[in-house]
Amino acid sequence: MAYRIALCDDQPQALSLLSALAREWGKARGFALQLACFQGAEALLFQLSDESYDILLLDIEMPVMDGVSLARKVRREDGNVQIIFVTGYSDYIAQGYEVEALHYLMKPVDREKLFSVLDRAVEKLRKNERPLLLELAGETVRLPLRELRYLEVRRNFVTLHAREEYTVKKPLTEFEERLDERFFRTGRSFIVNLMYIQKITRTDIFLTTGEVLPLPR
Repeated sequence: MAYRIALCDDQPQALSLLSALAREWGKARGFALQLACFQGAEALLFQLSDESYDILLLDIEMPVMDGVSLARKVRREDGNVQIIFVTGYSDYIAQGYEVEALHYLMKPVDREKLFSVLDRAVEKLRKNERPLLLELAGETVRLPLRELRYLEVRRNFVTLHAREEYTVKKPLTEFEERLDERFFRTGRSFIVNLMYIQKITRTDIFLTTGEVLPLPR
């Protein structure tokens, strides 16, 4: 397997150490890695306009733009990339929830802890790529679970809302059995991907896409 990893730290020595450890992990696991190193958040953000990465290792304390601000911008465009923060302070941990950070590593980075977190990142990437196979009008469509925002029952049909909408004549329970822990059923008519929920009120579910789903009593 090949993975693309971007490392961002304004301290060259820390960046060099992190890069060496990441290469060591890739060699130990038999992965082909494409590593890219950046000494500032702005440089990485500029590169992201042309490139995409599977894993980001981000220092938090950087001048001009810090790692958390960078992660917010990245997460708005990419819901699948695995974000790992590297920091010398524990004060920032709460901020990681809003960008779905996989983990925080404290400096100096411990080799075994980094390996363990990178193993988790790869496992999540693999799980996110798991598709639903849909039989539609004589063709089979592979729909990655990470792209599926919610499923909705309309009479005898289920509509799957992703980058496109797909409607099939199947019971919702059949799909429920094929989904994973990211999905939650709300009443008879909806199954929602929890990763897309922005907020919940007593009557509605607000998604990050701006869509609003009714919440049954």
